Amino acid sequence: MRIPLRRLGVYLAAFLFAIVMNFTVPRLMPGSPVDGMIAQLGPRATPAAIEAIKARFGAVGQPIWLQFVDYLKGLATFDLGVSVKYYPQTVTEVLGRSAGWTAFLVLTAVLVSLCLGVSLGAVAAWRRGGRFDAFVSPFSVIMIAVPPVIIALATLFVFGVTLRWFPVGYAYDPSLDPGFNFTFFGSVFWHAIMPVLTLSPFMIGEFQTTMRSSMISVLGEDYVTMGRAKGLSDTAVMFGYAARNAMLPVMTNLALMLGAVFGGSIVTEIVFNYPGLGLTLFTASVARDYPVIQGQLLLMTMATLGANLLVDILYGVVDPRLKEGRA
Repeated sequence: MRIPLRRLGVYLAAFLFAIVMNFTVPRLMPGSPVDGMIAQLGPRATPAAIEAIKARFGAVGQPIWLQFVDYLKGLATFDLGVSVKYYPQTVTEVLGRSAGWTAFLVLTAVLVSLCLGVSLGAVAAWRRGGRFDAFVSPFSVIMIAVPPVIIALATLFVFGVTLRWFPVGYAYDPSLDPGFNFTFFGSVFWHAIMPVLTLSPFMIGEFQTTMRSSMISVLGEDYVTMGRAKGLSDTAVMFGYAARNAMLPVMTNLALMLGAVFGGSIVTEIVFNYPGLGLTLFTASVARDYPVIQGQLLLMTMATLGANLLVDILYGVVDPRLKEGRA
């Protein structure tokens, strides 16, 4: 389906604003990456070494407008610079190593939460006023209210430290060599369980609440009555007729929650020492690694805008009326 030019203009404006903020925010922090790198050298910070560092990262001492011009030139050539913390690795190498783990974590949590939240919301709406609804709906409100950091620390303490059911850090067993085999994939899955459990409750609660409210509003529609008149089972009518037509607000909510999901992944990765973009951003912030911070924020912004654009496109699949209206 086609996206209106005005809508694409909104995404472009948001991206340009993100570029400016992405450049400005790291430079509002005290200190500089050069000072931090010199401090890390300690006794090895000879005059020759200091001059070499300043020559390699001299851009941070230029006027701010020249730094911005260099930053734009780098974006135009897909050159995000060299990392200060992980020198001599480039920013692309550092982020490429972390982006896959965050994508795996976020996508897994979103898919699990979407399936559970929509299913629970649909059943709660179908049986509104019953025992299932009386338990699930208030519990969803509780899940929404609890901050991810509290869930992360509680999950880590209970299931990782006390019961020792799951590993408390890393993306896989450090003793394993990464490869395409069941042992490695099993370790990756096992290490991701607690981070996914941390990210999911908030989204499950949001999806359940939104789906329940939306589905209640469509249960009295003619197509639901027609489905029942055909003699279809409650499950077929509930999911095939009512739930599908109630999905649009859920998709809208998903688009609005994507920023919160990435924010929650940062906290989760720090707590569980998970080698994703969140842990990389934290490490880079401590080291005043401007290039990595800029590349990281830019990547997360592009991912969020891209996911929102994808949700816009999926609207037409969920609700054909929108597709007809935009044609």
